[in-house]
Amino acid sequence: MRYDTDKRVVMTLDAGGTNFVFSAIQSNEEIVEPIILPAKAQNLNSILKIIIEGFKQVKSILKNKADAISFSFPGPADYQNGIIGDLTNLPAFRGGIALKDMLEEKFDIPVFINNDGDLYAYGEAIAGVLPTINNLIKQKGGIKKYSNLFGVTFGTGYGGGIVSNGNLVFGDNSASGEINRLRNKLYPETSVEDSVSIRGVQRVFARETGIDISSCPSPKEIFQIGMGEIDGDKNAAQKTFEELAVVAGDSLANSITLLDGIIVIGGGLAGAYPLFLQKLVDEMNNNFNTNNGDSLSRMEITAFNLEDKNGLKQFLENTSIEIDVPFSNKKVNYDPVKRIGVCVSNLDTSKAVSIGAYAFALNELDKTD
Repeated sequence: MRYDTDKRVVMTLDAGGTNFVFSAIQSNEEIVEPIILPAKAQNLNSILKIIIEGFKQVKSILKNKADAISFSFPGPADYQNGIIGDLTNLPAFRGGIALKDMLEEKFDIPVFINNDGDLYAYGEAIAGVLPTINNLIKQKGGIKKYSNLFGVTFGTGYGGGIVSNGNLVFGDNSASGEINRLRNKLYPETSVEDSVSIRGVQRVFARETGIDISSCPSPKEIFQIGMGEIDGDKNAAQKTFEELAVVAGDSLANSITLLDGIIVIGGGLAGAYPLFLQKLVDEMNNNFNTNNGDSLSRMEITAFNLEDKNGLKQFLENTSIEIDVPFSNKKVNYDPVKRIGVCVSNLDTSKAVSIGAYAFALNELDKTD
């Protein structure tokens, strides 16, 4: 389907732990200025009223009637039925909240809800990293075309979503791509999210500098310290993001071994990639030691840092060869190099989520036509 030419309008929401970002999409493009409202409220009713108000504000500035509402919301949830479960980052949600039915009653249009990591990945697969990479490969004369993508977000939490051959992979319990539940390599008694998150970055920096975490700088400021842009303990800042890189790289190597596709990183911490991405990729490409003393590649595939000029060049290198078809005069093309790329989002994360939500809604609407 060509989402970039579809004229239907979908109202969207990127629901984070800090802010709710409301928008509207038509033909893969935002057609309103995003409306940002705070996600924090004293109780459930207050939060629900904020969600209703955000969509009301978007509706009031649309030139045409919206065809649907589609948005991301954190899990656990029964996304198919639009029921939100007990949330960690939004503690007011407890016991099952029928968000889909509430909004359908208020706005009288279909409502679709999905995981933020899933919709982020879907947006990147449709209009972000995946088509960009495939176009670059084609320009270089390569024969490879990537159809699988794992989108992860580094922010308030550590989320993930899987797209395979153009389709979102949901799982039977709406729980696929939950990379946050993998074991933490450096602190095995904890999950990876304890390190790959805003709180994880601040915890490590506070530990390395000996300050109380309550007075810890923001992750953006820690990044600026690490880059030498502002004063502070540069070594501690760099070590902070190196620790994130090791834990994230280990979890991504475990995940992509099963999925095999492009990895794209978004979220509030993604902008700090100059301090962590290469080390993350190096961690993915590490070796195992076998019981007989040999070395075994951590993955069957090689990961390349696509934000690095040389890494991108190596990834795009045309390594295909012609091989003979046995007992025939024919030849076929074959690329013996198994490779994936790791990069940061070339879309704003909220925009990627919105595009993913838009495409998901159109697919669901077409099923009912």
